Amino acid sequence: MITGITGQDGRYLAELLNSKGYEVFGLVKGQNNPRAELVQQELPFVEIVSADLQDLTSLIAAVEQTQPDEVYNLAAISFVALSFKQAELTSNVTGLGVLRMLEAIRMAGGSSDNPIRFYQASSSEMFGKVRETPQRETTPFYPRSPYGVAKVFGHDITVNYRDSYGLYACSGILFNHESPRRGVEFVTRKITNAVARIKLGLQETLVLGDLEPRRDWGFAGDYVQAMWQMLQQDEPDDYVIATGRTHRVRDFVSAAFTHAGIPDWERHVTQDPRFFRPAEVDLLVGDASKAREKLGWKPEVDFAGLVAMMVDHDLEVEARKAGLS
Repeated sequence: MITGITGQDGRYLAELLNSKGYEVFGLVKGQNNPRAELVQQELPFVEIVSADLQDLTSLIAAVEQTQPDEVYNLAAISFVALSFKQAELTSNVTGLGVLRMLEAIRMAGGSSDNPIRFYQASSSEMFGKVRETPQRETTPFYPRSPYGVAKVFGHDITVNYRDSYGLYACSGILFNHESPRRGVEFVTRKITNAVARIKLGLQETLVLGDLEPRRDWGFAGDYVQAMWQMLQQDEPDDYVIATGRTHRVRDFVSAAFTHAGIPDWERHVTQDPRFFRPAEVDLLVGDASKAREKLGWKPEVDFAGLVAMMVDHDLEVEARKAGLS
């Protein structure tokens, strides 16, 4: 069972599990969720289950209905900028939602010898104002947004349930990972979508906030492989998943415009203070040595390949929408 099935990670993970012969259930909030239709069209093998991370009763019912071997909790209010404006909602879904899902698993599967394996989507945003570089599993957390704070709670409560009840519960501390399936509200997809539209003559300018923060960017399709590998180990544990390389937002912009054949990108980009965060995270870069050694995991898509993949996808999509292809 996958929560967050409508997001990029949920969809890539569902494809991976289906290729391995799994029966896949996708948890969706509400009967008429508009994104559920997208999932059904794109992934017809997924069986949709209605439940809500803010409602424990619905989660217990979902676990009892599906009887899952593995639960991947990917659902969250994951847009960091929005978390400053909706801090309580973010805390309730992204933080307490993890507790409710763990409780549902404990209650439905039993407090001893529980057969259900649980994966929690932790985040590099938990490191925030970093205490050491690169960041690894033992690096102390110092979150800089309500989203990061909520993720720390979700991470720690997962460890607590593992220690307290013996649940097979893992957390993947995933650094930034992107794809053509990323929502356009996220900065990477906002960049590649705007670059495509500028290349096609559909818009003139890309408006961004701070161009200097550095991130460790990988491909979501690679990262869901690590999620699955974590739940196949003999013992549950937590792992950093990252490329170990860092680039500025400015570098992402430059690479996207260059791939589209627009070398003089500066004249197309403006900055707006509205898009600056109240508390910025300046540098995130992960050390995934533990995942390499214990899981045998390594990323396949590099930074240039990721940017090119996203720009090419958006060029195709925007050209089709504009009737240019």
